[in-house]
Formats: sequence, C-alpha cells, structure tokens
Amino acid sequence: MPLRFKIDENLPEEVRDLLRSQNHDAMTVRDQELVGSADVDLLAICRNENRILITLDLDFADVRFVSGESHPGIVVLRAARLGKSDILSIVTKVVPSFETEAVSDSLWIVDETRVRIRSTRE
Repeated sequence: MPLRFKIDENLPEEVRDLLRSQNHDAMTVRDQELVGSADVDLLAICRNENRILITLDLDFADVRFVSGESHPGIVVLRAARLGKSDILSIVTKVVPSFETEAVSDSLWIVDETRVRIRSTRE
C-alpha cells in the first residue's frame, strides 16, 4: 500500500525519487517552499497532509516532542556518513519495513544496521 512522505530539507531530493520509484507519494520540504519552517510547524503540516516525516533533524528523535498527539509517523535517519549514497542506502534498506511495521504514531530511529521503533501514543 502506498504511503505518503514528507522529505525534510536536510535530505537529498533523491530520497523523494527513491520513494516514488517504490510507488509511494513523496514530497520534499523544498517542493512546497517550506524551507526554514519551525519543527512544530513542519510536524503540523505533516499531520494535516497525513505525511510521514523523514529527516536527519535529531530534535525529532526526542519522543517528548511528539508524545500525546497523533501523527502519521517520524523517521529520523542517524547516518554515520552523510553522503548522498550513504543516505540513499539507509532509505533503501528501510523501505520494506514500512510495509510490515506500523508507522503511524511511531518514532523510527534508523541507521546503517538497525531500526528502532517507539510508539509515541503515551
């Protein structure tokens, strides 16, 4: 089932292209001229558009930031190297998990070797 994603400004636009190639609906912050938006505003936009946020921004890794409010999901990439190919490799590895694990109301922390998923419904 196709999912809807918002790609943060700190990620290459090729992440959008990769997700689209997997039949997902993906837009970048740049596509919507939202560059520089405050984190709370970006999360509100993701809620309104029902889009899962993919970001490198570690502020979103704090479960307290999103706990208590429903959201479509947040995926924080924790890459050891920030090259385009490194980021795309991590996203390529995690895409199949979107089909088998719940993303909504969850915080995903993804690195090169593992995916940690934490519910934010508390």
